Amino acid sequence: MTSIGYRIALVAGLTVWALVYLMPSLTAVPGWWRTILPTSQIRLGLDLRGGTHLLLEIDLDEALRNNLDRTIAEIQRAFDDASIRGVTLSRDNHTLRLRAPDQDTRNQVQTVLSEQFPNLVQTPAGDGQMTLVYDSRQVRTLHEYAIDQTLETLRNRIDQFGVTEPIVQRQTDQFSGEEQVVVQLPGIQDAARAKRLIGQTAVLEFKLVADASAQGAGTVTLRGQDRDPLSGEVITSEYTLEERTLMTGEAVADARVRPSVDIEGPYVELVLSSTGSRVFEEITGANVGRQLAIILDNTVYSAPRINERIGGGRAAITGSFDIKEARDLAIVLRAGALPAPVTIAEERTVGPSLGQDSIRQGVRSFIIGGIIVVVFMIIYYRLAGVLTDVAVGLNILYLLAALAMFEATLTLPGIAGIILTVGMAVDANVLINERMREELRRGKSARAAVESGYENARPAILDSNITTFLSGLILFQFGSGPIRGFAVTLCIGIVSTVFTAVVVTRIVYDYFLSRRRLVELSV
Repeated sequence: MTSIGYRIALVAGLTVWALVYLMPSLTAVPGWWRTILPTSQIRLGLDLRGGTHLLLEIDLDEALRNNLDRTIAEIQRAFDDASIRGVTLSRDNHTLRLRAPDQDTRNQVQTVLSEQFPNLVQTPAGDGQMTLVYDSRQVRTLHEYAIDQTLETLRNRIDQFGVTEPIVQRQTDQFSGEEQVVVQLPGIQDAARAKRLIGQTAVLEFKLVADASAQGAGTVTLRGQDRDPLSGEVITSEYTLEERTLMTGEAVADARVRPSVDIEGPYVELVLSSTGSRVFEEITGANVGRQLAIILDNTVYSAPRINERIGGGRAAITGSFDIKEARDLAIVLRAGALPAPVTIAEERTVGPSLGQDSIRQGVRSFIIGGIIVVVFMIIYYRLAGVLTDVAVGLNILYLLAALAMFEATLTLPGIAGIILTVGMAVDANVLINERMREELRRGKSARAAVESGYENARPAILDSNITTFLSGLILFQFGSGPIRGFAVTLCIGIVSTVFTAVVVTRIVYDYFLSRRRLVELSV
């Protein structure tokens, strides 16, 4: 096969590939197609499909306080291991206050803290007291950890929520410098449910219900909701619980919604990890006859009475919720708890009709602009204009097929990137046509005009497209959301532009020059 033959086969193969990849995005494909051919589609972004946009702020101070609470427990264990007695520890916002009974104990405390907790800065406060705070490096580390864990938890929850192509990414407020999280949920119009699912902290705890006579120290009072078994009416009640937490949500390996039993609503079944299963069995074995409260975010969901030791690693949360609420509860339990509360700083809901209007107007503008360009090129460059129009059409075909293959999300800025690409493709072909015209005016033959025209136009085409491509890469690297969508379409479009303008059109000229003895150019 000759050089032209290989190039024609390359363009034909690419065109077939593009049609195969683009077909599922244009129409419903038959069943046999799905078994042997790709079914990747171009996905529509929030501005075209509609959905919910949320801007979340993370309470990093609360994350720090939560970590200090866990550090208190670790310090107490370290003191117990070192047989240090009589030391009291408490937290005051971001500061731990420690009191030791005598100087010898203080010396032992300082030794343990220096060896095992080097990230705590010790400051004597007089009267046997000492304050402990995290050093600045540890604070930064904890903040970064809280942000990363929040992003991961939100992604897990949204994935299980069933949203396709969600955007969950970090950003820094340019004015306040606060860390924020952008969440975009294409196709989700129920913003209230999405907010409940995303904003729920999901701290799960198991505590014993205190005896009726026990009040005050060592107990906490929390609210709970029960459903009257006869009337179905939801009743708010208060529970007095022992302050000590027997088990937390870290022991939960899985959570599933189970159908309603008798007249009660659906419930959530917890599957515990191996360690959690052992601990749960010990708890139930030691407290037969007492009520065990299951608490989520300081709300008592259920407090069943323990009738016997429960093995097998399963527990159930019953409550006054419907099937949708039970499903959301299972999702947040499976995805884990947020390290700190998040607040909704900004909320926008884009209706699907607005997206359809945007698509309709974009397509209309594209068709009208395309017709004008096609007609102008044919009138101004005659047969060379027809070849330009074919090259631009292939350019758009390859670009859309690449978007489908990568399952990229198409947004309004992405459509702008496609239109800009079309403009650059026309410009590249105009450069080639004008160079060939100049060569013909100098009296060169058709073959010499084609060779000189492409040779002279290629540097200018490559220069402009390479610089634009690099700009697209920078936008992709440092941009976010729609800006990245614009960068993706721009970069892919530039590659296909150079290919169709420099390679595809040249194949046509070479074919007719070599096979059909082309002696005159219509340009």
